[in-house]
Amino acid sequence: MHPTYFYPKAYPELHRFLKVKKQSIIFILVDENTQKYCLPKFLQTLESDVPLEIIEIEAGEEHKSLETCTGVWNALTELGADRKSLLINLGGGVITDLGGFVASNFKRGIDFIHVPTTLLAMVDAAIGGKTGVDLGPIKNQIGLFSFPKLLLIDPGFLETLPQNELKSGLAEMLKHGLVYRKSYWEKMKDLSKLSLDDLPQLIEESVAIKSEIVEKDPTENGIRKILNFGHTLGHALESYFLSNESKTTLLHGEAVAVGMILETYLSSEICGFPKECLAEIKNTILQSFPKIDLEEADLEPILNLLKHDKKNSYGNVNFVLLKAIGEPLIDCTVKREQLIDAFRYY
Repeated sequence: MHPTYFYPKAYPELHRFLKVKKQSIIFILVDENTQKYCLPKFLQTLESDVPLEIIEIEAGEEHKSLETCTGVWNALTELGADRKSLLINLGGGVITDLGGFVASNFKRGIDFIHVPTTLLAMVDAAIGGKTGVDLGPIKNQIGLFSFPKLLLIDPGFLETLPQNELKSGLAEMLKHGLVYRKSYWEKMKDLSKLSLDDLPQLIEESVAIKSEIVEKDPTENGIRKILNFGHTLGHALESYFLSNESKTTLLHGEAVAVGMILETYLSSEICGFPKECLAEIKNTILQSFPKIDLEEADLEPILNLLKHDKKNSYGNVNFVLLKAIGEPLIDCTVKREQLIDAFRYY
């Protein structure tokens, strides 16, 4: 696993690393948003005599592609990157997923560091060594496990984040409670009582939960699968809304929030998950994530996208379902009619 440091320890640890490792060139990967809102703050904290280059990509999930990777690899090559170079990924989940993938494959691997700037990246995307890109609309189809040298978390970056992006990260935090720690779910579920001052502590707890799970199962052969709760249907929704011009693209957390309602309903039908808890979860999620626009005609193409899910094996779509809050079950199979019923419930 990667060492994780929270503000204020994060920057001294970064400088210690830079002194010890002696890089040839430091590259910082940003998108147009983090270039504008986060890079100036980050550069003020950076203490290094090593040559520095900024590489900027376009923002958004639609640019998390092999074409973008090729652009970054070409930039690294033209700017003289070698195997002693370092790539610092400053941004949200697209930057950390793609940047980790780019670094891990350039000259068979150069060092990289994640500095997540969105709530989603801080509590989920940047943790655990998953790197990769989408293949057309299919989420994270190309990728590998590769760990950063450091993960640095500074909640100060969240001050520049739009409200919908903040909420997107809350979905993953709610998930950590549902699949692993009931007390954390209880803390998180009344979001109206939480303020920005509570966030640093809640982020640390969320990071601790995910890190604990990843430590036990780094390459997702067992318990790490529980982190996919809400994602099997969530990713299908995200892909469908991304590729359908008549739909407004969903943020990852928005899609996962719907996926969690759907998969909790399936839990109640298949695993005996209590109906009163189902209602509580649905109401909690809908407080922060208003209903998305879904019609009967959307169901067939969404369900067809499930065949691309990375958790599939031997032709089966595998789901993570809940027996109770904090008690997940992995590798559950679900009938097509039950999936349709779940969407109708939503």
